[in-house]
Amino acid sequence: MACPPDYAVSTILAGYIGHDQQAFSEAVASMAAKHNIGKASQAAQAASQNQYLQRLIEDQDLRTNLVAAYDAARSAYDRVSNGKPAGKALLEDKKLHRELADAAHALRDASSALKESPKRSRRGGGLGRSLLLLGVGAVLALALSEGLRSKVLDLLFGSEEEFDYSSTTMPAQPAPAAPVGASSS
Repeated sequence: MACPPDYAVSTILAGYIGHDQQAFSEAVASMAAKHNIGKASQAAQAASQNQYLQRLIEDQDLRTNLVAAYDAARSAYDRVSNGKPAGKALLEDKKLHRELADAAHALRDASSALKESPKRSRRGGGLGRSLLLLGVGAVLALALSEGLRSKVLDLLFGSEEEFDYSSTTMPAQPAPAAPVGASSS
């Protein structure tokens, strides 16, 4: 029975380490899964791909909310199981009510933090910051460079034409001066 040619090529190429690193690592993980270390490795790989566990690792506020919820729930449980009837404690114990409310608020906060997208740190401002920097630079260049300013004005309003004023009328002749000794009366 002959194998198709592309099957033979893929079998030969699959023998090289690094040809298909994903397939190779999965094959090694499945072989190692027979041992406890292999099972732990598979669990760690699955945990690293879980988005909720990643959020738990990265988000300090989420961890704080979960710890607060656990502490409040544990304290409430201790109050309920202190030997008194549970029904009486649930109905009459004000501290128990407060601890249960605290646990509920902390769980609500943790749930909303888990549902929100992760907060990413901004790297410098993006396009808006670049445009603002470009605008400030352009204004400074126009203010400080007379040559650039005249080029921009020429582009916007057309080049400046030389204008020589020549009058078509004759300038007014000054009136003849009166003789010095003559009096005007």
